[in-house]
Amino acid sequence: MFDQDWTAGAACSKAQADELFVRGAEQNKAKSICMSCAVRTECLAEALENQIEWGVWGGMTERERRALLRRKPGGSWRSVLESAKAEHKDGVAAIA
Repeated sequence: MFDQDWTAGAACSKAQADELFVRGAEQNKAKSICMSCAVRTECLAEALENQIEWGVWGGMTERERRALLRRKPGGSWRSVLESAKAEHKDGVAAIA
C-alpha cells in the first residue's frame, strides 16, 4: 500500500529546492537522489496524477514524465505504480 504521507520519508526532504528543479545535465544529479528513495513510486505517482511540469519527481524529469503521459494518458497512476511496486516486491521475495 502507498504511504499517504510519503513526503516525510523522501530522500530529498533535506535537499534544497534548487537541487531538484534544475535543467540539463544537473537533472542527472537530482535523479540520483531518487534512486535510493523509499517513497520514489509515491512521488512519481503524485507528479503524474497532478501533471506537475517542473523538477525531478520519482526519478523522472519533466520531459520523461510528459513522454510517459503521452503514451498512456488518463487512468490512475497511483494504482498502476502500486501494482508494479507490489509485483517487484513479490519477485524480490521469490528470489531470496
